Amino acid sequence: MERAELTAGSTWHAAGLLPLFNMSYTVGQLHKYSVDLYKRLPAETGQDVSFHVTGNLRLATCSERMDEYQKYCGTANTIGVPFQVISPQEVRRLWPLVELGNGGDTPNIVGALYHPDDGHIAPADLTMALRKGARSRGAEIYEQSEVTAVTRTASGEWQITTNKGNIIAEHVVCATGNYARQTGRLFGLNVPSIPVEHQYIVYDESPELKAYRQGGGRELAVLRESDQSYYLREERMGWILGPYEAGAPARFADGVPDWFGKSLFEGDLERLLPHVEAAQRRVPSLATCGIKDIVNGPIAYTPDGSPLIGPAWGARNLWLNEGHSFGITAAGGSGWQLAEWIVEGEPGIDMMAVDPRRYGPYTSKRYVVQKNEETYRNVFVIHFPDEERADARPAKTSPVYDKLARMGAVFGQRYGWERANWFAPSGVEAKDKWSFRRSNYFPHVGLEALRIRQHVGVIDLTPFTKHEVTGPGAEAWLDSLVANKVPTKIGRIALCHALTRRGGIRTEFTITKIAEQHYYVVSAGAAERYDSDYLQQTLPAQGVTLRNITMSRGCFVVAGPRSREVLAKLTDAPLDNTAFPWLTGQVAEVGLATDVYLLRVNFVGALGWELHFPIEYAHHLFDAIFEAGAEFKIGMAGMRAMESLRLEKSYRMWGSDLTPDYTPYEAGLDRFVRLNKGSFVGKEALEKQLKQGVPHRFVTFEVHGVTDADPLGNEPLFDAKGNLVGRATAGYYGHALAKSLGLGYVKPEFAQVGAELQIEILGERKRATVLVDSPYDPENKELRA
Repeated sequence: MERAELTAGSTWHAAGLLPLFNMSYTVGQLHKYSVDLYKRLPAETGQDVSFHVTGNLRLATCSERMDEYQKYCGTANTIGVPFQVISPQEVRRLWPLVELGNGGDTPNIVGALYHPDDGHIAPADLTMALRKGARSRGAEIYEQSEVTAVTRTASGEWQITTNKGNIIAEHVVCATGNYARQTGRLFGLNVPSIPVEHQYIVYDESPELKAYRQGGGRELAVLRESDQSYYLREERMGWILGPYEAGAPARFADGVPDWFGKSLFEGDLERLLPHVEAAQRRVPSLATCGIKDIVNGPIAYTPDGSPLIGPAWGARNLWLNEGHSFGITAAGGSGWQLAEWIVEGEPGIDMMAVDPRRYGPYTSKRYVVQKNEETYRNVFVIHFPDEERADARPAKTSPVYDKLARMGAVFGQRYGWERANWFAPSGVEAKDKWSFRRSNYFPHVGLEALRIRQHVGVIDLTPFTKHEVTGPGAEAWLDSLVANKVPTKIGRIALCHALTRRGGIRTEFTITKIAEQHYYVVSAGAAERYDSDYLQQTLPAQGVTLRNITMSRGCFVVAGPRSREVLAKLTDAPLDNTAFPWLTGQVAEVGLATDVYLLRVNFVGALGWELHFPIEYAHHLFDAIFEAGAEFKIGMAGMRAMESLRLEKSYRMWGSDLTPDYTPYEAGLDRFVRLNKGSFVGKEALEKQLKQGVPHRFVTFEVHGVTDADPLGNEPLFDAKGNLVGRATAGYYGHALAKSLGLGYVKPEFAQVGAELQIEILGERKRATVLVDSPYDPENKELRA
């Protein structure tokens, strides 16, 4: 392998453990599998991979960093990654050459996170082992073959034109690293992966390190001082230092030029100096050995730092495996899941965190450049759960964005959309103070939640994904995709779940029958491309028309005990329970707006309606609603208040509580499964699970003894003896119940109401008690009021 190919970071990055900048459950599983694979490869292939199991040591110099490490440990617990939280004295024992700090320009180490099974690996050796293993199992490898064009054959296969002839393939996997943009263009795709310059410094031999090793010292763990944004490891009795500095530019946004080939960029030591000096203070022996080389090469990034693994959108049998900023650390896991996806038709684990369809058309070149540069410089910052990065924003906004901003909205971003997370009252700074604990917005979110419980509130949910399905075959087609029965009467609403073949929950839809042969299908805003691509791929050849109308309809939620009185001022439609019962919808005029879909449903568990309106009426409707609600103490609520409210109702959130890892029976959604209807995707798997026994149960639980840190999701759940029995999927404070709440999955014997559990929150074990499903208003009296 040429030297330039080693600049993607894989020579020194730990092979197999979860990068802290992305504490995703999915990514953790991929990395764990990779480590296990790399340990097996020498025995399976006879080829050494030079895997040095040295350990991985992450230093902390502040309490917030230790919170991050403790939160990460919770995720690691649930996937079986070994770790230790250690003291400064233990750091010194593991790493004798480190300076613990002087309280001044070398901050004191307050603790560290240690992975004993981590280390570094030689990418050239690993590649040769994978190559040898693949060939021994019948794979053909064509070298020096440049792809110049791609077409479809008459039979629907891919024809790949290369400089050495054509290759016909049923499936194509694009794994082209820095060339992802060019590769994507061959297939008509805008792939959101652009390289960023990454530098590392190779040092001469270190006398101190050499003396330590010759004295019997073992190879030192890969050292990361996250608070100074660098990593350090041994290399031939010297050092490799890799900073992640601000100002590293994105490169090749329009593609890698022909002249670059396997070249490198000019090193820029001045850009690295702050990190070099910080590393020398922490490891003084760095100052006594000279710099041998500065290596500067492109490393592929995506806007959130996670790779793109899975099906490409809009094309059959085309797969992406791009944007691996952490190189081979996820390579084994990526291959594992892609192979399963291709052969079985779906992956074996929830892959949404890395699915290429988590991005949409908003990923323009300038957007990706800005976000990738931002992601690079933020690799080592503390990644709080409420973090909202500022670059390339705002991009997509609701029509009333400016009105919300004037009302004190503090925005977050999801799928490119700006969404109000909370509203700062007059005199309060409209800014988050990020934390793993309750922060500055906590009391204000509480007021928003209580406003909906006691009066009336408005939530702007314009980013919802919205599809229109029409035609004589619409009902039968939708019914074949979901486990529930699609509504057959005009005006009825059904909550429906599209499943995987294994019975896992793929997507949650709210389906309303607007008219004969006309359905309105709503799903999560972040799932627009994911859902739209799935619907398009399964669409019958005739009899059904599918339209994505996300951008042409807005959505306001008006909810709370006074919501009926507010809307009564704006519409002639009768709103009483007889004329307009819960889980029904009507097409109505509201204010001056026509063709408004009034749906009596919401995600906060209150009397209320969703108003889905032609988007040109957004400003008028917003003003009219607030004018009508002034006497009822109407106000806005954001995403965080909605999170509090939905947990009090045990409402499951797609993407966290509802994933392909769990079936509707495990999720406690039995009432939304109709096994007695016709065939639907996943039906056989559900029938099999019922016969064999449901392995997990969904629970809502209260956490006791909480003072400032609520569960957030991905915390391990234990029984009274300390045995791992489940995992939390979400958590927040229920302001109306005044309880710290969590949702999650446990073994069935721990799911009964009143069962005692333990949950680990930021390193502390807390007592938890299983509550009744929907602990707030369990009989839904307020919804049906």
